[in-house]
Amino acid sequence: MSEFTKPSAECSMWPGETGRLIDKARSEGVELAWDRLARQTPQCNFCEMGLSCAKCVMGPCRIIPGLDRDKGVCGADADLTVARNFGRFVAGGSAAHSDHGRDLVEVLHEIGTGKTEAYGIRDEEKLRRLAAEFGLKSDGDARQVAKDVAERLFQDYGTFGPGLAFLPRLPKARLELWEKLEITPRGIDREPVEMLHRTHMGVDCDPVSLCLHSARVALSDGWGGSMAGTEISDVIFGTPSPCKTKVNLGVLKEDKVNILVHGHSPVVSEMILLAAADPEILAEAKNAGAAGINIAGLCCTGNELLMRRGVPLAGNHMMTELTIVTGAVEAIVADYQCIMPSLVNISQCYHTKFVTTSDKGHFPGAERFHFTPGNALDLAKKVVRLAVEAFKKRDPARVLIPVEPVEVMSGFSNEAVLGALGGTPGPLIEAIKAGAVRGAVGIVGCNNPKLKQDHHHVTLARELVKKDILVLVTGCATSAMGKAGLLVPEGADQAGEKLAGLCRTLGIPPVLHVGSCVDNSRIMQLCAVLANALGVDVPALPVAASAPEWYSEKAAAIGLYAVATGVTTHLGLPPLILGSPLVTNLAVSGLNDVVGACFLVEPDPVKAGGLLDDLISRKRLALGLSA
Repeated sequence: MSEFTKPSAECSMWPGETGRLIDKARSEGVELAWDRLARQTPQCNFCEMGLSCAKCVMGPCRIIPGLDRDKGVCGADADLTVARNFGRFVAGGSAAHSDHGRDLVEVLHEIGTGKTEAYGIRDEEKLRRLAAEFGLKSDGDARQVAKDVAERLFQDYGTFGPGLAFLPRLPKARLELWEKLEITPRGIDREPVEMLHRTHMGVDCDPVSLCLHSARVALSDGWGGSMAGTEISDVIFGTPSPCKTKVNLGVLKEDKVNILVHGHSPVVSEMILLAAADPEILAEAKNAGAAGINIAGLCCTGNELLMRRGVPLAGNHMMTELTIVTGAVEAIVADYQCIMPSLVNISQCYHTKFVTTSDKGHFPGAERFHFTPGNALDLAKKVVRLAVEAFKKRDPARVLIPVEPVEVMSGFSNEAVLGALGGTPGPLIEAIKAGAVRGAVGIVGCNNPKLKQDHHHVTLARELVKKDILVLVTGCATSAMGKAGLLVPEGADQAGEKLAGLCRTLGIPPVLHVGSCVDNSRIMQLCAVLANALGVDVPALPVAASAPEWYSEKAAAIGLYAVATGVTTHLGLPPLILGSPLVTNLAVSGLNDVVGACFLVEPDPVKAGGLLDDLISRKRLALGLSA
């Protein structure tokens, strides 16, 4: 344990599971993210404005516009410095999501070449549909089709090939615009690498050029790596369909071995789920005094299992430390992304085993198991047994599970949504025309300790649904919406009259859970489906996106690929670009003239709801519909 710093007064007054566990952590001397944030405050103004540069050892430089330090040693001014920094920020996020997609394609290839028996094809129909979409032979042996699809997607990761496989899904007008702007993504790996090259000193010194290439980098993620991750996860693990499960820390069980899967990839978590059902290991758990083994999810790995298998979700990014503080967790099994290094230290304050599984994610002090498609099930059994042994060391006096779980409805893949409406977008379009669904907003997850836990997600969603705007939610926003009662059909009581009527007729919530953060590609694909059906480009649709509590590079990439696709995107916190009026103005207004959408920055979720409502009204009027 480390020296404790008292959380802010706002944190300690929070009701519910967050507040009670922050108080427990205080009493036990356990340091949390809010404590570290307090010690970092005030944060560096140069970094917040995007005006610091440490990309070479002529620096580091701090740019002060209007003074005699308005340029770095190399001569880069504020606009160039901010554009370089933002470009690298987006490249980091795009690389993370796209590398996730690569992992899934590699597993598919191992299935197709017969190198793994642990994994298989759960949605063969979708596999064959993808093959046909890519112009490949779609009949015959499923393994051969899997191999061909994987090899086609491997081409997308390269620097030379026929073009990204998923781009033909877009309206022709959007593709023509990207070609004109020279932002059509050419390869999933190529664009982030080129961004690193462009932002090396002495390469691309035009801030506008760098911003346009940032859009190209983000598009290589949204219409490349992320979409591959989503589609191939469906093929291997099953395309989600509506199911009921539960969320919040109440899903932990005092009488069971609790294992939390954390990160972003379903490759490991599916094997942990399988191992936990092994009769021999279950018998070992009972011999250890447990009533059984309970698997629950954290963050986007949790969202993957929630969508496909109905596995309960314990919490989001800002709940990960607090899950350990419950004293009821035997093991956290982590793959990669959004995993706080602090989890290792906090685990050591309890009996919890912190296990890492990816060769990309090393955490000093963790129990490390390198999972591959060939050894995944064997290692999963070892990990589950490690948790069973940890159960024997649990201290019942330190256990606090502060809430009862709440029910949610999940599994709204595009196939499920369109399938429920007869298999075509027609009924959804008619509902939009009639005003039963005035429009739709995708709320993207991420939490940030600078903001009150979950408040912005929930407040914005409630503002939207009461205006008959359907909300689609992904990632860390999911558990927030669930705890607020928005992910069950009864949540229609919080919606406007017309949307509520539609929800009651279909038996669906006013907020639809569509997956993990990589699954924002589902929302982009659905936009393309609607635009093609209406014969318009994406910016004409009454849709928008929002990241009210975002923090990560991945969220920046998601927001930028949404905007470049034509979907105006709200941010609750500004990106690190405010030091450049040129880049800031391009982001919040200039992009409208370039790609037909831009960013809206508004920290107040009620005001943000009003801005998005006004935007959707204008889009409806332009389509000849009532506002």
